[in-house]
Amino acid sequence: MGKINTLLLDCDNTLVLSEDLAFEGCADLINEIAASKNVALEKPFTGESLIVEFVGQNFRGMMVSLQQRYGFSMTDDELNDYVRREEDVVIAKLKAKLVSVPNVDGVLEKLAASGQYKLAVVSSSALRRVQASVDKVGQAKYFGKDIFSAATSLPKPTSKPDPAIYLHAMEKLGKKAEECVAVEDSKSGTLSGTRAGLKVIGYVGPYKEAEREKMVKVLTEAGAVIVIDDWSKFEEALAKIDRGEI
Repeated sequence: MGKINTLLLDCDNTLVLSEDLAFEGCADLINEIAASKNVALEKPFTGESLIVEFVGQNFRGMMVSLQQRYGFSMTDDELNDYVRREEDVVIAKLKAKLVSVPNVDGVLEKLAASGQYKLAVVSSSALRRVQASVDKVGQAKYFGKDIFSAATSLPKPTSKPDPAIYLHAMEKLGKKAEECVAVEDSKSGTLSGTRAGLKVIGYVGPYKEAEREKMVKVLTEAGAVIVIDDWSKFEEALAKIDRGEI
C-alpha cells in the first residue's frame, strides 16, 4: 500500500451532473442583473454560454469578472443578496433533477468499504448547495462533515483557481499534500489543486464528445497528472499515483 490515504473530490460535474442545471439558473439571474444595471449584452446569457466561459468558478467569481468586463459595480450588500438568491434558485433545480455522474457511486462505495481512504468534498460552490447535491444523490454518507466550500468555509470567500480551499481542507483534515489526491473536471479546479501541491486526476466524463479531447489538453496543461473519461478508470489511475509512476 502506498502513501495516499485521502481523496479530495470536486463536486459539480465530478460527483454529480449539476453544472447544466446550475448554469441555467445562474444565466437567468445574470441577465436580470445586467438589465438592472443597464448593461447592454450582445445577447442574453444562456446556461450553455456561461458554462463555456465560467466552468469551475462560483457565482461570486463570475460576478467579479462580469463587473470588470462590462464596467458596472455592485455594493457588497447587493452582491451578497444576489449570491443568496442564486443559491436558492440553483438548489431548487438540483433538488428536482440532480443525478450522480456515471459510475461514481459504485467507486465511492468500494473506496469507503476498503477503509483505506478518507473521502472529502472540496468545492467552489456554496456549502448549502454542495450538501443539497450529495444529499439528493445519496452520497452524503461517504463524506460526513468533510465538505469544504471556497464560497462558505473560508474566512474570506474565494473561488478556485485560488488554492485556499484545498489548503484549508488539508489543514482541517490534518493531511499533507503527498497523502492526498484530488479529482477535478475544470481548468480552475485543476489549477487550484496543483497550486496547493496536490496530484490531480482530471475527469472529462460529462463533457460532450467533441470537447473531450480539448479538455484533456486543458486539464493536462493546468497540471493534471492523468486524465480519465470515466470513473471506472479511477482505481487504475489512483494505483499509478500510489506506486509513484506519475
